[in-house]
Amino acid sequence: MKWLPRTLFGQIALALFVVLVVVQMLGLWLLLDDRGRLNYKLLAEYSAQRMAGIATVLDLAEPAERPLLVKALSVQPTMLTLSLPWATENIDGSIDAQNFASEARRQLAAGLQVQMLALERVDPLLLGLHPPPLAHRDKRDHDDDDKDESKPARGKFFARTYIAQIRLHDGVVVTFHHLLPMPSGDLPYRLIALLVLLGGATTGLSIWAVRRLTRPLARFTQAASGLAKNLNQAPMPEVGPQDVRQAVQAFNTMQRDVRRLVDTRAQALSAVSHDLRLPITRMRLRLEGDVAPELREKMQRDLGEMDAMIGHTLDFLRAGSDTEALVAVNLDALLDSVIEDMEELGARITREGRCNQPLKARPHGLRRCIANLLDNARFYGGDSIRVSVEETGTEVRIRITDQGPGIPESELEKVFEPYFRLESSRARHTGGTGLGLPIAKAIAEAHGGSLSLQSKPGEGVTACIHLPRRAA
Repeated sequence: MKWLPRTLFGQIALALFVVLVVVQMLGLWLLLDDRGRLNYKLLAEYSAQRMAGIATVLDLAEPAERPLLVKALSVQPTMLTLSLPWATENIDGSIDAQNFASEARRQLAAGLQVQMLALERVDPLLLGLHPPPLAHRDKRDHDDDDKDESKPARGKFFARTYIAQIRLHDGVVVTFHHLLPMPSGDLPYRLIALLVLLGGATTGLSIWAVRRLTRPLARFTQAASGLAKNLNQAPMPEVGPQDVRQAVQAFNTMQRDVRRLVDTRAQALSAVSHDLRLPITRMRLRLEGDVAPELREKMQRDLGEMDAMIGHTLDFLRAGSDTEALVAVNLDALLDSVIEDMEELGARITREGRCNQPLKARPHGLRRCIANLLDNARFYGGDSIRVSVEETGTEVRIRITDQGPGIPESELEKVFEPYFRLESSRARHTGGTGLGLPIAKAIAEAHGGSLSLQSKPGEGVTACIHLPRRAA
């Protein structure tokens, strides 16, 4: 799904937020439901106790006093009457009604009988009772009365009521009609505010915890992506949870091992290349003796090629090192110097663009990188070369374009491999050691940048150096 976050932090945070919202909504619903049930239970128990208390008072009173007591005790929400006979039909046998009768029976004096005629929605007019005032009636009934005032009140039902009968010791039947108050429709704002506060605090704490857990992973990703460009980068700080620390320790150990392996290989090749120059020198001295001129010329040419290959190999091994310090470099002056040297060799170079601010770089390495690319363009692409400089807020791009036959797209990455040459497709004659482009690429990456090639067969090659802008 496109709207889902792509990062690990975003997905975990979204999952926690959704789960928290669902749990809070369910919790709010359960709290409101339990509150309503508890209120109804308490009101029902109170109503049963009130009914039993009234029945006890009437049972102890004299028969002549009972009508006056009934009139005095018929106060909303409880209405009384002594005119209805003991019902023998239409008894409410539901579980709720029986539970209510049991609670009332427990509160009554011994020997008094109680029965439930109806519970919840009843029509009191059918039993000869007067309906309660409109203030105690169901809002829906009140709305219906407003719609049609000509209709009689018969047939109107009142919610959450009960009608019960109690037979006194002398056989008198007291009928109770009690209206339970409707549950409040007001929202518990304090409870909702508490849940919102709890949810906000939990969300903030969860996001902080997730960020704390995923930040080492982000640093791990950055370190892994930068390892190929700079083996000498600083080790990662070993912080975070134990699993993350173990992964960081393993990564730092791997970086040390790889750097040690590369350094050992470079030292070995450097020692071999250096040691090879000694026998080459001895062979040159011996050629000064009694050797045929033709043989001497061929052997000196072979020895020169061997010496050049050894020198280029040493340059390649030193290209990615950071022994040279970063200093503020005037890139325009450096380019002008390299271009001037190439023009003395017969190249025709067109210069475009300027770099207005100094660039922090390693001047000797950067000069070697640009010179290799210009020499490569002159050798394989002819003498006509275009050099352009483009400066942005974050990097400087140097483009070197030749007019040669180009490089097949399948070979654009292979040309950066050491000793790889495209003689059959580009060179006019055999030459070079195949280390010019690898050396230039290693120097660019040692600056924290990159080197890329763009080409189409027959349209020349464009080499682009990307150098990061650093404060000079």
